[in-house]
Amino acid sequence: MSDTFKGKVVLITGGSRGLGAATAEAFADHGADVAISYAASADKAEAVVAKLKARGVRAIAVKSDQADLTSARPLIERVMAEFGRLDILVNNAGIAIQGQMVDDPDLDGDNYNRQWQVNVMGTIANTRAAAPKLSDGGRIIFVGSLLGAAVPFAGVADYAGTKWALAGYAKGIARDLGRRNITVNVVQPGIMPTDMAADVAGELPNRDAILDMHPIRRIATLEEVAETICFLAGPHAGYINGETVNIAGGLAI
Repeated sequence: MSDTFKGKVVLITGGSRGLGAATAEAFADHGADVAISYAASADKAEAVVAKLKARGVRAIAVKSDQADLTSARPLIERVMAEFGRLDILVNNAGIAIQGQMVDDPDLDGDNYNRQWQVNVMGTIANTRAAAPKLSDGGRIIFVGSLLGAAVPFAGVADYAGTKWALAGYAKGIARDLGRRNITVNVVQPGIMPTDMAADVAGELPNRDAILDMHPIRRIATLEEVAETICFLAGPHAGYINGETVNIAGGLAI
C-alpha cells in the first residue's frame, strides 16, 4: 500500500470485472478513493467495492449503461456528489464483437453498430461529462486495444475501428485540456485473461497461433496493464500527453 493517490478520486468505467476491477484495486492500493461504473453485474460490482473498502479507501459502484448516452451526466454527478471532486477518469468500459468479415452477407449490422455506440459514443459522452469537473492537473486514460495500432488477423474490423477512433479522439482531447495541465493518454493492451477475451476466443485464430506472433510469447497480466494505467495517472507522468502505450509483448513491432 502506498499513498501516491491519497486524496485523489478516480472513476473507472466498466469496473465490475476484468481489467476494470484490477485497475480499481491497483488505485486503491495506492491510496485513491474509487468509483466504478457497471452496466448489469450489480453483485460483481458490489464485491469489488467491498474489496476496495477493505483497503481503507472510500468506494462506490454506480449503475450506468454506456450504450445509453444520457447516462453519462448522472454518472459524473453521482461521483461529484459522493466525493466532491474527480481527479482521474479511466475510460475502460467497452464490448468486443468480432469474428465476421465485412463482406459476410449475414453480417449482424445491428450488433456491430451497438459496439460503436458503446465503445465510441458512450466513451465520448462520459468524457464530455467529466471534463468540466476534472481537477486541473488531472488525468484521462483511455483503455484501447493493440488492435488500435495493428490488425494482425481478419474478422476484427469494427472492433479495431472503435479503438482507432478512441486513439484519435484522445489526441484531440489532450490538445483541448492541456491548458489545464490535464494529460490524456491511451493504453493499448493485447490479449489479457478477461471474460471478454474468453467470450471472443472462439471467433479468432487459435491461441497458439496468436502467441506465436508475440516476441514475448505470453499474454499480459491484468496487473501489468493496471499498473501502467496507474503510472500514467501518477505524479511521474505529468509530461506524457497525447500518447499511446502498447502493452502487448511486442505484437505490433
